[in-house]
Amino acid sequence: MVKSDSDSSTMSEKRRTEHAASQRLPESFRDNSKAELGPCGWILVAFSFLVMVITFPLSVLICIKIVKEYERVIIFRLGRILQGGAKGPGLFFILPCTDTFIKVDMRTISFDIPPQEVLTKDSVTISVDGVVYYRVQNATLAVANITNADSATRLLAQTTLRNALGTKNLSQILSDREEIAHHMQSTLDDATDDWGIKVERVEIKDVKLPVQLQRAMAAEAEAAREARAKVIAAEGEMNASRALKEASIVITESPAALQLRYLQTLTTIAAEKNSTIVFPLPIDMLQGLMGSK
Repeated sequence: MVKSDSDSSTMSEKRRTEHAASQRLPESFRDNSKAELGPCGWILVAFSFLVMVITFPLSVLICIKIVKEYERVIIFRLGRILQGGAKGPGLFFILPCTDTFIKVDMRTISFDIPPQEVLTKDSVTISVDGVVYYRVQNATLAVANITNADSATRLLAQTTLRNALGTKNLSQILSDREEIAHHMQSTLDDATDDWGIKVERVEIKDVKLPVQLQRAMAAEAEAAREARAKVIAAEGEMNASRALKEASIVITESPAALQLRYLQTLTTIAAEKNSTIVFPLPIDMLQGLMGSK
């Protein structure tokens, strides 16, 4: 029961897709698919069928074709697309002399966008390249609406890349690559919808800057780092001077604190250099000796 429901839903979805595809076909294609072959057309079809019956053992090799899982076939009978849209995968049947077919690959295709010279919004010339992943979503549209869907998609990707980057500053291009790639994907997907193409992903690979601009940016970054280092060193000196000022105030209020500081310094020196002994002498004692003289 569950399987039958899923099969019915799949069939209904396929019908909706085919109906939407037929609605996007040009008016002439829709009229031709609905129109009859006419007397001459039916005579040719009957003659072709008769030839197939007469040469039955050999005609099987010509009339029965195999389509792989990732392919679809568009059949033209006397130059008109057969109703039902694309055929496959599996076996399909054609009439000799009256039917022709075109195979369409439904797998995902990737291609590199050649490096494009782009002038940014802030008048900087850069070279940008990328990669695009797309697949044929509707084989009928890809055959009936455009001569070469692959070549058209490649050219449109190059133009879209230049247009998208021409409205951005250099800093925005370097920092917002994901946003630019998403905008390009949506633009390409909307433009290629009538061709039966689905753009799955767009990525910007590399942004090449002129050598002089690279040197200027490196010098600017180095100067900014040096300025930050000087500011940090000045703040450290200011904090140290404030701490020394507070320490002098404490020592002035308590003379014994100076003696304790002397002893602490002596302990530190004795631990580092044992051969050197420094004995602090209080300044008050020296003043007393000078007064007695």
